Amino acid sequence: MTRWISSIPLLLLLVASLASAAEKKASASRLQNAAPKPAGAWDWEHAQVGPLDASRGIYMQATAQVITPAGRSTVFFGRPTDLALDPAQKLVAVQHSHGLMLLDAASGAILQSLALPRDVHFSPFLGGNGFHGVAWEPDGNRVWLTDSFNGLRSASRQANGGFAWSDTITLPGLAGIGDPPVPGGIAIDTGTQRLYVTLSSNNTLGVVNLAAKKLEAQIPVGVAPYGVVLAGGRAFVSNWGGRHPATGDDFTAESSGTDTVVDPRTGVASTGTVSVVDLAKGVVIKEVEVGLHPSGMALAADGKTIYVANANSDSVSAVDVEKAQVTATISTKPMADLPAGSAPNALTVSTDGKNLYVANGGNNAIAVIDIATQKLEGFIPTGWYPSAVALSGQGLVVANLKGVGPRGTDFGFAPTVDKKRPGGHNVYDYSGSISIIPPPSSEELKNYTLQVAANMRLPNLTAAGAAGGEPKYVPVPSRPGERSLFKHVIYIIKENRAYDQVLGDLKGGNGDPSLTMFGAEVTPNHHALAEEFVLLDNLYCNGTLSAEGHQWTDEGYATDYIEKNMGGFNRSYPSDGTDPIAYSPAGFIWDAALRHGLTIRMYSEFLKGQLGTEPHKSWQEFYEAYKRNDHSTRFFQKTEMQSLMPYVDWSYPTFDLGVPDVYRGQELTNEIGRFEKTGDLPNLMVVLLGNDHTSATQEGAPTPRAAVADNDLALGQIVEAVSKSKFWKDTAIFVVEDDPQSGVDHVDGHRTVGFVVSAYTRRRYHDKTFYNQNSILRTIELILGLDPLTQFDLAANPMLALFQANPDLTPYAAKQNLTPLDEFNPKRAALNGTALRDAELSARMDFSVADAADDGVLNLILWHATKGYETPYPQSNERESLDKD
Repeated sequence: MTRWISSIPLLLLLVASLASAAEKKASASRLQNAAPKPAGAWDWEHAQVGPLDASRGIYMQATAQVITPAGRSTVFFGRPTDLALDPAQKLVAVQHSHGLMLLDAASGAILQSLALPRDVHFSPFLGGNGFHGVAWEPDGNRVWLTDSFNGLRSASRQANGGFAWSDTITLPGLAGIGDPPVPGGIAIDTGTQRLYVTLSSNNTLGVVNLAAKKLEAQIPVGVAPYGVVLAGGRAFVSNWGGRHPATGDDFTAESSGTDTVVDPRTGVASTGTVSVVDLAKGVVIKEVEVGLHPSGMALAADGKTIYVANANSDSVSAVDVEKAQVTATISTKPMADLPAGSAPNALTVSTDGKNLYVANGGNNAIAVIDIATQKLEGFIPTGWYPSAVALSGQGLVVANLKGVGPRGTDFGFAPTVDKKRPGGHNVYDYSGSISIIPPPSSEELKNYTLQVAANMRLPNLTAAGAAGGEPKYVPVPSRPGERSLFKHVIYIIKENRAYDQVLGDLKGGNGDPSLTMFGAEVTPNHHALAEEFVLLDNLYCNGTLSAEGHQWTDEGYATDYIEKNMGGFNRSYPSDGTDPIAYSPAGFIWDAALRHGLTIRMYSEFLKGQLGTEPHKSWQEFYEAYKRNDHSTRFFQKTEMQSLMPYVDWSYPTFDLGVPDVYRGQELTNEIGRFEKTGDLPNLMVVLLGNDHTSATQEGAPTPRAAVADNDLALGQIVEAVSKSKFWKDTAIFVVEDDPQSGVDHVDGHRTVGFVVSAYTRRRYHDKTFYNQNSILRTIELILGLDPLTQFDLAANPMLALFQANPDLTPYAAKQNLTPLDEFNPKRAALNGTALRDAELSARMDFSVADAADDGVLNLILWHATKGYETPYPQSNERESLDKD
């Protein structure tokens, strides 16, 4: 059973007792030199994602966190992953998703921006650059950075004082393998004129001769090396994936072609190490066991200790340089008993050696640690997801990976405002930031700490659980002693739609019909479910795309692997359970169910499709099989997560747009019929239903509206089957998109489509409460009696208001499709002009894997395919190069 947090820990008592002081003593250096809103005063229940006070950089994010960055913030288009101060501490070199940016270290003003070319990478729209790795040469006239694919590049100072690209060193992948090496952390040895760079996919430390401008050696290290620090004639390399497996003694799974040690219960990477390399000999002399997912490192001022940020253990390891052993492990969590989610991923040490400053990405804060006592002194609020931190004469310099979110300023990438064009927001409207934060006084640090506690909703962190006496049965337990009336949960995850795209035309909802692409005539079941049950028009996806989205839906969290790889996902694209390094140490919702003795059934989620059958069948053949209710086809599919093997319906196909969703829905409804005969419907059923992704206007594929109509009908048929089964009275159905990337929304790009359907769901109810994917996950946990997986689902608003005390057993009747499901895109020979261009672009897109197509181009094609070529494409900061060509 879950636990009940019955007492408020010390930090929460401080929040409660000092709130009035925090209101009165806001310092001039806080929140862009303006007094903050009182700690805890945000309207968590009804807020919308976006600016709460844009003039002071205060934003509500889709993760249900408020951003109140301390100091001065510079906001720009892109995702900053790393930064480095020049030796004179006058310039800040920032590595970000589009290249290199140079800022004034005192003011934060942007002095110059150098874009990197778009190399071959997984998702062209993301820019393909910016993973980790930027460093200055000692004279400050040249800065090196990695490009996340296969390049090591430098920018050199010019006669006018500016910088220009100079050297490019191409780094090889492993011999015989086409995968890129994915270069990361950089360290420069001035004495030998060698540059050391981690090569993540190669599992090596590259040795570059700066004089010759070439790679001269690779030294094997641990799995997925990330950062490198030089000390005492050695290189210390943090390995995201830990040590290599011991022969026959470890459970393993593949990560980018490398066997990786995993937890047999969850399939998640379970070791973290620092490789100690003897530079003179070019070999690893020791593997130091540290926490999980060791990331950024920092050398103490005296050179005797290296501190390692363990992103998946929420801790910092202190490693003795001479002895090469861990001497201390320090937690960076705001409260010791919180679950996973602080994500310490970068750090720096004060010049006097007294304090350690740790970037807690998950808490949007810098943790301040007293090195002598190894205790947390407090927290400093930053932008969204701090990813790098350094110290200058001005104080802390922090790179905030997601900055203020996609609702930031128009940075000049959007076209000139055109009143004839609708406006909207897309999740790719990245607004990263750099913060310069003066050293806080003890009183300021205390107030900062209170603000961080309020921003991350610490006062709201409670969990339902057991108590003695006769249990009370309710739909969703929220108090000790309560039990759920539900015995079964069906969790349906769809693909890539924003709210306005589908429900923007729904009367009574907060929609913009000018942005609606798949309205009631295409999605009658989506509209009916919202109208007959609960309309949720303030529901958000936490993430951006499928690699991130499926982590939020299944784990309640996206690790720093996901956040740092957003520049291109050249190492892996872990949306389908194929990279153990990418996942949360707490595991998945189904792991929690199994630990509690519950039953599960998996329908394609976290399965990797081999995208075929034997013999191969076309979409039309599967559609005919659906009409006959013929499910004899066996699919080539697998899962790297061996723990899931016994629970998979292998007749339910994985993500494959060549199979209609109604075929999938029918397989599920057939299963429900079989379970009715046996009476043992699983407690948790996780279902992937993703054809609302569409195949754009690819010749021979269903039209975009037919694909979405297919998805709509399948959803309606599943709900109808459950509602007419004997399980209706004790089953709750939750539906959400994995991400909202393929469209724009007038509120925020994260806003999405979702439903909660059951006999106990309130009928014809409009709920404007702020919910996100964690809210759904938290509600499922409360129903099934599971502990929260992470800090994010623990803090989420559970969906208590959606349920009523008495059941309404009226079954749902699926609405028939108004759009023919077998409406196919025309042949290219019949097209001309822009329609032909779009069809040709669609033909070149890879739809075999979610998100392989350029999303910016795909969105534009879908818009015109559904709205017509005379309807102007919505304005947003999203790339619109196609319209300009």
